[in-house]
Amino acid sequence: MTKIYSIAIIASILFVALYLLLALTGTIFFYESGEAVGTISGWCERVSGGVFREPANTLSNIGFMISGLFMLWILTAENKSNTEQSNAFTGLNKISILYAVAVIYLGPGSWLMHGTHTAWGGWADNLSMIMYIIFPWLYNLKQMGRWSVSRFLWTYFLIVLTYSLARWFFGGDLGIGLDLFGLSIGLWIISEALFKFWSPTFRWASGFVGFIVALVFGISPQEIFLNLGEYWWIILFWIPAVFSTSRPVLTRTYTPWFFLGMFLFLTAFVIWLQGYPDTPFCQPDSWVQPHAIWHLMTALSTWCFFKFYRTEREA
Repeated sequence: MTKIYSIAIIASILFVALYLLLALTGTIFFYESGEAVGTISGWCERVSGGVFREPANTLSNIGFMISGLFMLWILTAENKSNTEQSNAFTGLNKISILYAVAVIYLGPGSWLMHGTHTAWGGWADNLSMIMYIIFPWLYNLKQMGRWSVSRFLWTYFLIVLTYSLARWFFGGDLGIGLDLFGLSIGLWIISEALFKFWSPTFRWASGFVGFIVALVFGISPQEIFLNLGEYWWIILFWIPAVFSTSRPVLTRTYTPWFFLGMFLFLTAFVIWLQGYPDTPFCQPDSWVQPHAIWHLMTALSTWCFFKFYRTEREA
């Protein structure tokens, strides 16, 4: 298990090397379906005819790889020093490794979309986002549902496998009008609120927190209830209530890491909204791209949440 850090470094280097080899030969662009070279991409940056269709938006994904590799470096050092492993994010174990690897894969996944403008690159990007964003709420359900590590991992990989197939064959809404990434943001906050304030009453009221999250991202309760056919998935806001059968036996310190991570994520989201053509901050020929800033800031937020989880202690 202590070799995972070396394996991750080698895998990251091999990914970059293989990409460059396939890009230089033109092989990786064989199924390109994006905007023509010289036009402005959907993420603002002008499409290049070089090895990266969106250079800044592609290379900024190295931030995720660095963040995840740094996590593994710290976890490996703790494992070798035989320090007391007070929680699941101290030292190497299946949970801490999964989190770090999910962060690392955010880099190659997004890299393939912005670098190649292919449909399969978009699929890889979406899969990487799901592999990260389902982790926090599933981990919360593990704690409040008294799941074993094995059950947590099986549930995680079953969702990833199901999503990967559905996304490939049915597109972004999985054929049922469901944005799993957006929903998972809501499930994360709902389950985190339940983790912090668990009670028999709040357990079943916690789903209403999802409406607050939706409002933050621009979807009002009025809009939801006037379009229930479109927003049918609000019923899934009560997933944490169903599985969170017990008060967590752990406590977490939310200041500063959780709040800093959320601040970075929400600020990055606002910047992300500026990364479209015809927005005031869209400068297609600049190396300073709003979407690239989104990548770097969210990479930093993954580090903040890693530090946050390391504050877990027995209640």
